[in-house]
Amino acid sequence: MRDIPRIVWILAVGRFVNAAGSFVFTFLFLYLTGPRALSLTQAGLISGALGVGLLAGNLTGGWFGDRYGHRRILLLASTVAGVVTLLVPWTPVALLAVSTAVLGYSGATAGTAQGALTALAVPTGDRRRAVAIGRAAFNAGCVIGPPLGALLAVEHFTALFVIDGLVLLAVRAATALLLRAEPAPAAPSARALPRLWPTLRTDRALLALLPAIVVMDVVYRQLYSTLPVYLRDHGRQLTLYATLIAVGSGLILLLEIPVTMLLRRRSAPAILGIGYALVGAGMAMFGLGTAAGTVIAAMVVLTAGEILYKTTATAHVLDRAPDGLTGRYQGLYTAAATSGTMLAAPLGAALYGLAPAALWPVCAVAAAGCGILAWRSGRAETPATAPVPQPLSPA
Repeated sequence: MRDIPRIVWILAVGRFVNAAGSFVFTFLFLYLTGPRALSLTQAGLISGALGVGLLAGNLTGGWFGDRYGHRRILLLASTVAGVVTLLVPWTPVALLAVSTAVLGYSGATAGTAQGALTALAVPTGDRRRAVAIGRAAFNAGCVIGPPLGALLAVEHFTALFVIDGLVLLAVRAATALLLRAEPAPAAPSARALPRLWPTLRTDRALLALLPAIVVMDVVYRQLYSTLPVYLRDHGRQLTLYATLIAVGSGLILLLEIPVTMLLRRRSAPAILGIGYALVGAGMAMFGLGTAAGTVIAAMVVLTAGEILYKTTATAHVLDRAPDGLTGRYQGLYTAAATSGTMLAAPLGAALYGLAPAALWPVCAVAAAGCGILAWRSGRAETPATAPVPQPLSPA
C-alpha cells in the first residue's frame, strides 16, 4: 500500500471526516416534520428535491471537472454545499426545496470530482485499491455520523446543520491546503473535450453492464427500505436490524481492502458476477425466516457480495473512461449505482404490499440476472474498448 499516491490518502481522510460529520441526509426529513412543523407532503417534496439535485449532479456535474479541472470544481462545489448546509435552519420554507436541490447538486458534483481525482492519481487497471480505500474511509465515517447526529438532535436540531456545514468547509480548506495544484493532466480545451454519449455508444461492454448496475442497486437498497419493515412485521425488535447494519459495516471495514488487494488482477466482470450472485443468495436467505441467526447469516453472505462488487464496479467503469471523460464516467456510474435511493423504496414497498412472500425471491432472481449480465459484459469487450493493462508496482 506504500505505493498508493498521497492524493488518494488525502481525499480518503476528507471522505471520512465528511461522513462522520454528515447529518443532513439522515435527519432532514425528521427536521422538516419536527422543528419546522411541515406536513408529510411538504417534507416529502423538499426531501425529493434533494434527490433530484443528487441525480442531476451525478449526471452532469462531471462535465465541469473534465472541462475546468477536478480540483477546482471539488473546492467550488464543496464551498457551495457547506454554505447551503450551514444556512438550512435560517432558510425560509418557500426556498427550502431550491436550497436542498442546490445542496444535492453541489454535493454530487463534489463527489464526482473527488472520485475522478482518485481515479486519475493511479494507473488504469490498478484503481480498485484506491477506490477501496475511499469506501473504507466513508464507511468508517458513517459508523460515527448517525449516532453522533442522534445525540445532537436530542439537544438542538440546528446544531446538526451548523456542524455539518462547518465540517464541509473545514475539509474544503484542508484539501485546498494539502492539494495545492491540479494533479490530473491538464483539462482539455473546449474544442478538444470529447462528448460523452457518442463515446458511450461505442462501448458495448459498458452499455451491457449499466442496466445491471441500476437493477442491482434497487435490489441492494431493500436493506434500507423493506427489510426493517419485514423484520418489524414478524415481531423482531429494531435492535436486530441495527445489529445487521453494524455487522455489514464491520465486515466492510475489516475485509474490503484486503479482498481488493487479493483480487485486483482478476477479471472485473467475473468478480461482479460472483458479487451480484452472493447478494442474491443473501436476499434469498432473508426469505427463510427472521430468526436472528438466519438473518445475520444472510447479511454476512450479502455483505460478501457487496465487498466484491462495489469497489470493482467503480474502478471498472473508471478504467473505461477515455481521456477527458473521467469525471463524466464517474458521474454516470454514481447515478446508476445510487438509482436505488429513488427507486428501491417505492418498488419494494409495492411488491411487499402486493405479495410479501415474493419480495426476497424476486430480489434473488433479479440479482442473479444482474450477475449474468455482468459476466456477459466481459464478453462484449473489443480491442477498441477494453482497458489497456498497466504494469503494477509491488504493494
